[in-house]
Amino acid sequence: MLTLNNNWQKHVDSCKNWSSAYPDYQRNFSKRITPFTNNNKKVFVIISDALRYETGAELQSRLRQEDRFEAELFPMLSTIPSYTQLGMAALLPNNQIELSKKNLPNIIVDGLSSQGRENRQKILKNSLSSSACIKAEEFKNMNKDEIRAMVKENDLVYIYHNRIDNDGDKKESEGRVFEAVEETLEEIVLLIKKLAGNNANNFFVTADHGFLYQDKVLEESDFLDEDLSKSNYLYRDRRFLIGENLIDKSGLKTFSCTEAGFEGDFDIQIPKSINRIRLKGSGSRFVHGGASLQEIVVPVLKINKKRQSDTSKVNIEVLGGGSGLITTGQLSVVFYQKEHVTDKIRPRILRCGIYSKNNEPVSDIHLLNFDIESVEPRDREIRKRFVLTKKADELNGEEVYLKLEEPEADTSFFMEYKSFTYIVKKSFTSDFDL
Repeated sequence: MLTLNNNWQKHVDSCKNWSSAYPDYQRNFSKRITPFTNNNKKVFVIISDALRYETGAELQSRLRQEDRFEAELFPMLSTIPSYTQLGMAALLPNNQIELSKKNLPNIIVDGLSSQGRENRQKILKNSLSSSACIKAEEFKNMNKDEIRAMVKENDLVYIYHNRIDNDGDKKESEGRVFEAVEETLEEIVLLIKKLAGNNANNFFVTADHGFLYQDKVLEESDFLDEDLSKSNYLYRDRRFLIGENLIDKSGLKTFSCTEAGFEGDFDIQIPKSINRIRLKGSGSRFVHGGASLQEIVVPVLKINKKRQSDTSKVNIEVLGGGSGLITTGQLSVVFYQKEHVTDKIRPRILRCGIYSKNNEPVSDIHLLNFDIESVEPRDREIRKRFVLTKKADELNGEEVYLKLEEPEADTSFFMEYKSFTYIVKKSFTSDFDL
């Protein structure tokens, strides 16, 4: 982390204006939505506080594993300082964003306060009257009729989810960050599926900012070694300062509001690399507000629910299978997994064994999991040896069947997937008795 962000800091230091053509800049997020609403398509935007880019990539994979869901992942450059009030404001439709002179560090969007859900809803409705804002916790408590009414009445809904930042930003719970990330992934998948079950098809998932996290007590060298006692700051956090005519210091990068990409007469300072500013009474392991890659590159997931199923399982063949002879007390079989496992092509579990015409097992039984992800065909071959029982001796000259059976979902039953025929042609009895 330190080496990566020390190198990244060279680019931040050379940056005169905080903006980007690629990845897209956070203030332009609402432009992604316009093509949908202009074409009478409903859109649901889930904003998860502190959803880091890597977590967005994991969420994409989980959503793609769901039947009929497709998800595209894009990086987006967040605003700086990378903190909640500014990031949430930038995700709204906006012509002007400025720091509040009366109530730092809150943000004014087009003349309106953006603090809190109700104020954000006013801003959203100024852009599109058929829109709404709701907290994820409120959505959880809605019944089916209420959800359908919300979907029917609104073309655009912003849903605010807060699990990672809520736990990480508190000293007493910042050690729960890993658990909070996992809970976030599970909750967002369920939230999208619940919406999709009520006629919603188009979704975006994004974040206001990312975060830095260290799962152990920080050392002295992790904190900014600068005397801030004479600094003209008006607001101080663990990863940024806001003030007027802030004094340049070697450990801090200074931007004016204009250089940072929004309106105002303030200066902003952020510690270089991953250093923290000391703040009495607060945690220091989970932080955000600066310009490290982990704080300012946030995910944008574009999700669509399709009309038809788009998932399948890998297909299994037996190389040289069928119409073979069994001349000894065992049979060596090479199973071939035809496709490699992806988000949309899932593993297949098969129970395999050799059976008589009366469906009695005459060999040992193997449960095989075909979950190979390699694109190399040779890597997807599985060799398995089946040892015949003494019952097979009674079938000399008769047909037996290598059966591949698949478990039925949510039951203890198996159904036949494929069957291959062999003829027992043994000149001696088995040495094995299973």
